[in-house]
Amino acid sequence: MLLNFSSNFNKWMRDLLHVLYPQNCLICKNEFNQSKLAICPICSSELAYTHFEDYSQATNLDRLFWGRIQLEGTYALLRFKQQNSTQQILHELKYRNNPEIGKHFGKEMGLKIKVLSRFSDADALIPVPLHPKKEFIRGYNQAEIICKGIAESSGIALRKDLLKRVSFTESQTKKGRSSRWDNMQNRFKLQGARNTKLKHLVVVDDVVTTGSTLETCVRILRQEFPKAKISIAVLAVAE
Repeated sequence: MLLNFSSNFNKWMRDLLHVLYPQNCLICKNEFNQSKLAICPICSSELAYTHFEDYSQATNLDRLFWGRIQLEGTYALLRFKQQNSTQQILHELKYRNNPEIGKHFGKEMGLKIKVLSRFSDADALIPVPLHPKKEFIRGYNQAEIICKGIAESSGIALRKDLLKRVSFTESQTKKGRSSRWDNMQNRFKLQGARNTKLKHLVVVDDVVTTGSTLETCVRILRQEFPKAKISIAVLAVAE
């Protein structure tokens, strides 16, 4: 009798909390049953995971940087193409004031990365910086939000003090590879503490298409950390 009362009371409390604090999916915004999950089952079933953590051969993200920069490793959680669920996630993160979605998937990235041997000694997460004007308009740097999620689940330190964006760039969305590279020149510089004894830096961004932004950041960091390993981790890679 007492057991039944306790069970019914707990269910009543959960239902009450759900009414007072409804759980909404971070992607579709529809309400679903109270849960620790932030993504509803329908949206979860549509996520375009790369499963790069299971690859033994080079991925398309690895190949993107071949012959351009030396990297210890690369990782992307999701595949991006027009009209898939990843596009909606990126729009929520960048244009719809939804930083929670970036942190949620950042945590997933951290769980994947920390079991990969090529990231085992990573000791710094470096978000690709936004220009202060753009960050002010958006309210946050989406790469930094992703880093916070990765740091929380992996234990790798967030270092946003090493790289700075010094000029405002127009959107890269409709630019080709050559135009993007020209647009990135002289856009970043080193700042903050120098000569730190970091061994493995992981540059983090939301999405990679041509790779010009990440290539620029890696080249600049290499000037200050010539002996350090440098890797790349992104929320999504374009197909």
